[in-house]
Amino acid sequence: MSPVSHATSEPRGPGRWLIRFEVHVPCAYEDLWPVLTTTEGLRTWLAEAEVLERHLGGAVTLRWPNSGTAVSGEVTAWDTERVVEYTVSEHGRIRFHLEPVGTDSTVIRFLNERGGGDEERLDCLAGWHDHFEMLEAALAGHPAHWPSWTDARWAQLRAAYGS
Repeated sequence: MSPVSHATSEPRGPGRWLIRFEVHVPCAYEDLWPVLTTTEGLRTWLAEAEVLERHLGGAVTLRWPNSGTAVSGEVTAWDTERVVEYTVSEHGRIRFHLEPVGTDSTVIRFLNERGGGDEERLDCLAGWHDHFEMLEAALAGHPAHWPSWTDARWAQLRAAYGS
């Protein structure tokens, strides 16, 4: 069974919403932290970090290799090995909260708060789910190979979230 649970979403006012994932990974939080907070780690499952100043208030620019989309913003929360939050243009607030489970497992409580219509909400639910599956693979030693990425899995997830 995949450690990626189906996400939930809730409205946060007109044209705004919040999505949540709870992801269980067989990895100690100390080992997971760099995968979420370094250029080397992020490229294995999420995006190229063209700029990443690893402190509260630091600048961040992420570029998705599969689409070429780039977003810039800042680090809006930083509690070493526990919480990192990036607030970036287009994607809004992206928050990862790590909770250790024993010594070799971690729960990621993920939030993405942003604007957009219902179609964009469904696109993002599928997109984050796809990325968390890529995170699972990266942690198992199979980092994303961006040149071979296709949107086939995303399309399956998008259909499931839309039904």
